[in-house]
Parts: sequence; C-alpha cells; structure tokens
Amino acid sequence: MSEMKLEKSARLSVAPMMDWTDRNCRVFHRVLSHHTLLYTEMVTAPALVRGGARHLIAFNAVEHPVAVQLGGSDPVELRAATTMCVDEGYDEVNLNVGCPSDRVQSGAFGAILMKSPDVVAACVTEMQEAAGDIPVTVKCRIGVDDQEAHEVLPAFIATMRAAGISRMQIHARKAWLDGLSPKENRDIPPLDYDLVHAMKAQFPDMHLSINGGIATMAHVHDHLGEMDGVMVGRAAYHTPYDILGDADAQVFGADRAPLSREDVVLAMEDHIGRHIAAGGKLTQVTRHMLGLFAGQRGARRWKRILSERGHHEGANFDLVREALPSNEG
Repeated sequence: MSEMKLEKSARLSVAPMMDWTDRNCRVFHRVLSHHTLLYTEMVTAPALVRGGARHLIAFNAVEHPVAVQLGGSDPVELRAATTMCVDEGYDEVNLNVGCPSDRVQSGAFGAILMKSPDVVAACVTEMQEAAGDIPVTVKCRIGVDDQEAHEVLPAFIATMRAAGISRMQIHARKAWLDGLSPKENRDIPPLDYDLVHAMKAQFPDMHLSINGGIATMAHVHDHLGEMDGVMVGRAAYHTPYDILGDADAQVFGADRAPLSREDVVLAMEDHIGRHIAAGGKLTQVTRHMLGLFAGQRGARRWKRILSERGHHEGANFDLVREALPSNEG
C-alpha cells in the first residue's frame, strides 16, 4: 500500500490494545470498516528476536490496511524485529512510546522512553533502514510523571521529525509511571486535547493523529477538524458498530452503505468456521463481538449466551445464530 493511501486510512484508526486487538478482533473490525487502519497488540522485539515468537505477528490478509506495533529500546533488536514484520507483509511498523505498564517499564521501553528521545531516535533510525518503503511511525504520550508536557512534547516530536518520522499518534494524557496502575493511566491523568491540537499547528508538515478518551463518531469529526487523524481505543472495542459501522462513508467518503449489525455477524461465519476447524474456540472470536449490539434490544441476551456458552466444547456458529437479538423469543 502506498504511503498516500495509508495516510488516508490513518484518518481513523483503532488503537493497539493488549489482549484485545488480536487477529480475531481485527478481522471483525475489518468487516465493519474496509478503510480504517487497524493495529496489532504491542509485540515486544525481544519476544520476536530472542524468543522466536514469530507467530505473534501472523495475520490474515483480509486485515489490510494493518500496522504492527513493536515495543523495545534496543536499536539493533528493533531493526531485526522490523525486518520480520516487513517480511510478514505489514503496511506500517509502529514503535510504542506510550505504554505505562510495570512490565514495559522493567524492560526500559514504552512510555518511559519519553524521557530518552535520543534513544527513540536511534531506534527509529534503525527501524526505517530495515523497513525500506514501509513507513515507521511512533505512538507516544504528551509526557510522563512531572515533565512539563508543553515543553517535552514539541521537543520530542521535533526529535522524531529530525530522525525521519513523518507520522505520529499522540495519546493526549501524561503517563504517571509512579503511583498509577496501567488501568488508572487510561483514565486519571487529565486529557489535554488543546496541546495535541497545537502540535498540528506547530508541525504542519507531519501527519499527526490524536488518541485518548474519544468515545463517539461526533468526537471523531470534532478532532478531524484539527488533526490529520483520530485513533480510537476502548470505544471501538466496546461499541464497535457506533464507531466503525458507518466509518467508510462518514470518514473516508466511500460509497458504501453500512451493513446491519446482524449482517456483520453473518459475515463472520466463514472466519469463525475456519478458526474452529483449525482447533480454536468459538469464544476466542466472539469475545470481541460482545459489544456489537450495545444499546440495542437484545444486547444483554446476546452477551449472556456468548459469554456463558461460547467456551463450551463443540460451540460453533449455531450458537452465534441463536444469540442474535432477532431470534429472541
């Protein structure tokens, strides 16, 4: 995919989310939207290079456009991991400079790298050399701990631009590495949308996406008035139809009528069948679909049936059909 087309897809993207945006989730999201840029869960470079866990970056061709997010802080290791991802066929390789988890901190990567922009620059330089024509991007926070975000963020972006990065995703919250859990870091630090909007004015030549607390399509449109792109996280997972169901028309101008929620379910039948035939469990797919009918009649029953019985031996698409709100007695 050309960089121009990828930038267009990046007008709306689904954030990388650990334990959520796996292969099954991404296939489901692709049924909802043909154009939205999808991201993998973060995959650590050590797991790929030292651990040989190449299965972590396997994906289905229907997921395109799809980006892989890497975690790491060793330039040589990230170069090797990037080579693997490019060989696998990803459209973009993204570096995580935003995750605040203890595991990430102990590995000296993620949000803590906001304190070491020169290290990040060295990493992305190696990654870009390995990636060739495949774009390398960076996802960051506005700062960490007691850093002054209005000073740190523009300096960090300037360092990335000098290193050759032209596209970034900015989570509009600080990460508090001392005193807040990863879950609390998603809610407690205040959002500073104005600061992120100001970065677009300060760096007009860069493609910048905003992330954090964006819950509705109305919010997406509000931010697209200021930014090149919007990255949606939990809302795309918990209320996927509200965010992605009509995104192709609303965000990308495509002449494509949205599928009904039930038609989205039926479009997943082949994937679910292949997944089960390969030894997978129904719930490994349907757990990502529980929010599809959020706010609709029958949503509670849909979730209950799939949650309580989706893990049973022999559970297949017949159970999914049974759970459809249209089949409620």
